[in-house]
Amino acid sequence: MASWLPETLFETVGQGPPPSKDYYQLLVTRSQVIFRWWKISLRSEYRSTKPGEAKETHEDFLENSHLQGQTALIFGARILDYVINLCKGKFDFLERLSDNLLLNIISYLDLEDIARLCQTSHRFAKLCMSDKLWEQIVQSTCDTITPDVRALAEDTGWRQLFFTNKLQLQRQLRKRKQKYGNLREKQP
Repeated sequence: MASWLPETLFETVGQGPPPSKDYYQLLVTRSQVIFRWWKISLRSEYRSTKPGEAKETHEDFLENSHLQGQTALIFGARILDYVINLCKGKFDFLERLSDNLLLNIISYLDLEDIARLCQTSHRFAKLCMSDKLWEQIVQSTCDTITPDVRALAEDTGWRQLFFTNKLQLQRQLRKRKQKYGNLREKQP
């Protein structure tokens, strides 16, 4: 199942904790963990320092507590846990799906499930609140969407439109027609 994974499983960059200005890269491939660093300093003795690189197999990284400590110090404990899971072969396939594919899947969920999914991560919260998702949901639940309703949705947002009851929607459409009708009459 992991054969369709890309060569690069994870990549991140970061700066060392203050007062360091050093720059770091962590790259996890299918077979290796690559840790790179660049020494950044105004001091003359460090100007000729060349970049460094440490390459470890997944198994060796799991045993290398020093490299794990450096990873946690620079990139944080969450990144370290994620890299350890990747090295153990625990891939998060859901994270690898594109936003468009996830939006299509989410659009088939019940509203309660969307609300729960929204609470699982920042990415899913962003997807669950996106206008693109709610446009799909509105289109799947409504027979037809008039140009006036579409224009109102562009102004207020598709999610807002979905949760607006029919009376409020009719009132908002009437106000919008009056507003834009008056603007058209005033134009020469």
